Amino acid sequence: MPLLGHAAMLLTFDIVEEAIAEHDDWHTHEHLPERLSIPGFLRGTRWVATSGTPRYMVLYEVERLDTLASPAYLERLNNPSPWTQKMMPHYRGMTRGLCSVASSHGHGMGHSGLLFRFKPGVGKEALLESWLTQDLLPGLPERRGLSSVHLLRSGLTPEMTAEQRIRGADTGVDWALLATGFDRAAVAGLANGDLNASALAQHGATEAVGMSFEAAHSLTAADMRV
Repeated sequence: MPLLGHAAMLLTFDIVEEAIAEHDDWHTHEHLPERLSIPGFLRGTRWVATSGTPRYMVLYEVERLDTLASPAYLERLNNPSPWTQKMMPHYRGMTRGLCSVASSHGHGMGHSGLLFRFKPGVGKEALLESWLTQDLLPGLPERRGLSSVHLLRSGLTPEMTAEQRIRGADTGVDWALLATGFDRAAVAGLANGDLNASALAQHGATEAVGMSFEAAHSLTAADMRV
């Protein structure tokens, strides 16, 4: 599958305007290298919204779900560096999901991304999953301009840690769908076509929220070994 592992951590958030430049410097030169040095972390990518809020999406691809509850990861979260301690108070509206990869199709990762967060309606989980994993998602990456599509489902409840205490409590993620491509218009078009909120609702999704992003920076565990 195009994702590098069987689980992922998905974050969306804003940063206060006056801290954006320093945040991107810190995130690129300290935070992502720190995370990608943790065993089981395979790739981290920072995305920036093409319009509106939240400004950022970050996707960490990891080997297994229990990587996100490992002693090595929790040790980092509970012992933030001085620069991390400085940046955490600038976060706003953090959503953070520790997710299993329920379905992943395509080849590679395009630079344009469309993210939908949603919840299955009561008694609609099987219907929604069947429509997504069997009917819709497998064929999407073959369309012109698209690269890959990934369905994530919440798998763990994050522990309260020192980092989270500094920035404030996070909001969880239930289900999320990320479509990527090399053509921004083709990716954006999904929000008015097969992946619009009405189609999701028709098949059992509730509280669907869509957002468009462009990839800004990516780092892999292999990069850290060079």
